[in-house]
Amino acid sequence: MDFFLSNTDVFITAIGQTLFMVVVSIVVAGILGLALGIGLYVFRPGNLLSNRAIFTVLNVVVNIVRPIPFVIFIAAIQPLTTQVVGTTIGPNAAAFALSLAAAFAVSRIVEQSLVGIDPGVIEAARAVGAGPVRIIFTVLIPEGLGPLILGYTFIFVGIVDMSAQAGILGGGGLGDFAVAYGSQRYNWPVVYITVAVIVVIVQLGQFAGNALARKALRR
Repeated sequence: MDFFLSNTDVFITAIGQTLFMVVVSIVVAGILGLALGIGLYVFRPGNLLSNRAIFTVLNVVVNIVRPIPFVIFIAAIQPLTTQVVGTTIGPNAAAFALSLAAAFAVSRIVEQSLVGIDPGVIEAARAVGAGPVRIIFTVLIPEGLGPLILGYTFIFVGIVDMSAQAGILGGGGLGDFAVAYGSQRYNWPVVYITVAVIVVIVQLGQFAGNALARKALRR
């Protein structure tokens, strides 16, 4: 505990950096992934905007990017990160990489959530003259809201995990703190306390996501 008392500012800064990376990433990835996931659904053959060529391109891109381990992905996009953020280290650069990586994972979750919607609901909307855009915003998203929230909660947990990896690679945050002040100095209590804080962040996010999903499913 003496270590934390003498390094309180550093520890609080690390927590703040992790929360910054996670919040920015879940918002940006949530928006980008939602758009990409909706694209995968509506362009799927037989759906609203059936287009095999566009669906194939989107599907292949997601299948290529999504399985790439994050530590490799963050290294591979360093030239792009430099162009957009101006640096490859720090929370801003890490948040950029996290957002892109998570967006592709979100897209699959969105697609799977929308595929589970009863086709009869969409046909009913079509029957009353609703266009594709209206159906997307008034039928698809509301009907799939519960599963979408659960999916985003799952991604939140994954982003917290990836933020720790980003920290080890120069992104800052609790991952960097645990390594620099814990394992590299053989100060294992620092590592364990840092892990405990990460677990608390995950549990709070999981609790909030489950609560929101329950409300959405009861509508």
